[in-house]
Amino acid sequence: MSSTASITPSDRLDGKVAVIAGGTGAIGLAIARRLATLGARCVLLYLRESVAEADAKAASLPGVGHAALPAQITDSATLRAAAAQVAERYGSVHILINSAGYTKPVPAADLEALTDELIDDMLRVNFRGVIATIRAFVPLLKVSGDGLIVNISSIAGFTGVGSNLGYVAAKASVDVVGDALARVLAPEVRVLSVSPGVVDTAFVPGRGADFNDKAAASIPLKRVGTADDIAAAVQACATTLRYATGTRIVVDGGRHL
Repeated sequence: MSSTASITPSDRLDGKVAVIAGGTGAIGLAIARRLATLGARCVLLYLRESVAEADAKAASLPGVGHAALPAQITDSATLRAAAAQVAERYGSVHILINSAGYTKPVPAADLEALTDELIDDMLRVNFRGVIATIRAFVPLLKVSGDGLIVNISSIAGFTGVGSNLGYVAAKASVDVVGDALARVLAPEVRVLSVSPGVVDTAFVPGRGADFNDKAAASIPLKRVGTADDIAAAVQACATTLRYATGTRIVVDGGRHL
């Protein structure tokens, strides 16, 4: 593939294979739906759903050729097993989305509640798990010759304000290591971070309509984000933003300002 071809924008993703870690969650499934609408075949990596539930979500996507595979991002053996199944069925991977993770609200000033165990768990899932997923699928991304990794990060990674300081550290780590990987994996694979602000999902326990209403009042665009807002940014990374790598795309309505 010539260097010119590798950066040509495209409106379609026909023939592309996209693996979405956390693909059955709100943001992951919204991303899968957008990519599938453009012709991609999507593989949803999941942990908590039953096989029937995960398969139903994959079957609900537009188009054909989708699948759901169990994998735990903190268990590299399950990731390698999933990658082997993807290799056998599809041959290569063009897009890897890291949208799996979890958090727990802890006020920044409450250092006693920010226990060693919580810090370790935040980094294990939200940083180490991302790197482990990349490690498992990079060979298949390189095979494609035109690979893309999108890490769903957070503005917490550069504002220092988030659900807890361990989560802040994990997202900052994902961004910085993503930049490093963008250098060493180029030109075959691009690496981008998409950094949301407040998103109307159940990701942060205890946050509901009241929190969202208060947050919206402080956001320049006067609303919190939706899962599809984040999915739209990922779609752009895969289609029109073909000359971008090693940077973050902030999708927060201006909350970081």
